[in-house]
Amino acid sequence: QVQLVESGGGLVQPGGSLRLSCAASGRSFIFSSHAMGWFRQAPGKEREFVASINWSGTSTYYGVNVPGRFTISRDNTQNTVFLQMNNLMPEDTAVYFCAARFVLDATVVRHPTTPTAYDYWGQGTQVTVAS
Repeated sequence: QVQLVESGGGLVQPGGSLRLSCAASGRSFIFSSHAMGWFRQAPGKEREFVASINWSGTSTYYGVNVPGRFTISRDNTQNTVFLQMNNLMPEDTAVYFCAARFVLDATVVRHPTTPTAYDYWGQGTQVTVAS
């Protein structure tokens, strides 16, 4: 069974920063065989793509609302993916989810932005940006 556990959310003032982490585990789960993504969902809204990173960490892609403010990274030795969020704005308030997508061909780099492209999901961590 695969587990993705997010942490690092909380309350932050506008302009502040947070660093989210997502630790992956599972008996037969090979972290480096999976691309990882972050999504977010605000109340009453659909789940929105935030960022993704390929299995090796050499390719990243960002949603239209966050480029330049958020940075996704991963540490395959720690089975963890990170989301560094800077200059946070009230509209960034949401539950943030990490997700894993199995990569069949490591030579093909894709960055799907739809939730259905991902195989495993965490429970989410709340990020609230307010003064």
